[in-house]
Amino acid sequence: MILSTTPTIEGYTIREYKGVVTGETIIGANIVKDFFAGIRDIVGGRSASYEHVLREAKNTSMREMEERAKAMGANAVVGIDIDYETIGSNGSILMVATSGTAVVI
Repeated sequence: MILSTTPTIEGYTIREYKGVVTGETIIGANIVKDFFAGIRDIVGGRSASYEHVLREAKNTSMREMEERAKAMGANAVVGIDIDYETIGSNGSILMVATSGTAVVI
């Protein structure tokens, strides 16, 4: 399965459009990560624990979108968009939504 943010894939012709596919992941951050991220905010630096959660959520959402494309008979997804949002009363929940067009190349 080829996954691309571009509308076409160089060297390939899109033979069939299967439709829009999406993947959604909602993941919460725990209090320990929040505490250490708060310290990082004060002293500076990157928060490896949050970066890991962010990557995990993105990978899960992409994998879900890919599975849906395969179920439609596609072998590629083009025009992928990845959207990151925080939700919940204090913004402690991360939502990653991916969308693209399932195609046959």
